[in-house]
Amino acid sequence: MGARAKAILPLAIVIGVLSFLWCEFSLNFQFQWVTNGDLGVGLNLPANFQLPVWIAFISWGVFFAAGGDNAAFGKVVIASIFGSVAALVTFAVAPKIADLPDFWGISLMVGIMAFVLVAILIAGDWYYVAGTFPAFAASFGWWVSTGLDNWAPNGGGVGSGLSSLSDPATAGSGAFGGVLSTPFGWVWISALATLIFGVILGIVSAKITAALTPKPKGAPEASAA
Repeated sequence: MGARAKAILPLAIVIGVLSFLWCEFSLNFQFQWVTNGDLGVGLNLPANFQLPVWIAFISWGVFFAAGGDNAAFGKVVIASIFGSVAALVTFAVAPKIADLPDFWGISLMVGIMAFVLVAILIAGDWYYVAGTFPAFAASFGWWVSTGLDNWAPNGGGVGSGLSSLSDPATAGSGAFGGVLSTPFGWVWISALATLIFGVILGIVSAKITAALTPKPKGAPEASAA
């Protein structure tokens, strides 16, 4: 086995195993464990707090793009907070400018928040702007999937549980006939929490890989970044 394969395969194996475990955990959390009633198809109605499986993979990848070390962990956590808060401001303010069916209020707030996220670079190199945009996009994407609550009247549903889902007036406009309808505050909390999970998966995968990767003979022990 070549040196390149010996360096890459441990990382590939670790990420593969952790990806499996994350999917098992997040999907069961959302559709089996923390729920609001039986949908009658072997799945349950998700509660307002959810762990969208795909969002963690975004911040996980950003962690490695940022260097894949201890410093990257801190930078990406901060970037995830900044990006998701910018999205929350968009959810809250855009509908006050222009609500359904006009999109220009959303577009205007996205432009303003993009300007702000880049302008914060003035504060110094501690700020990882490249990580803020994926966090914003992940949060914004989850808002769209869950019904664009606040922009679409009652888009996140009214109340919770199967009784709300059974009535079109209260089901909301989230995906799968309202199954994913969620109030926008919970959309933000869920997105941010899942982004942080992704960064944790990143640092865990890096640490386990470092422990498993064979070191060249005579190579000094690597110090923590």
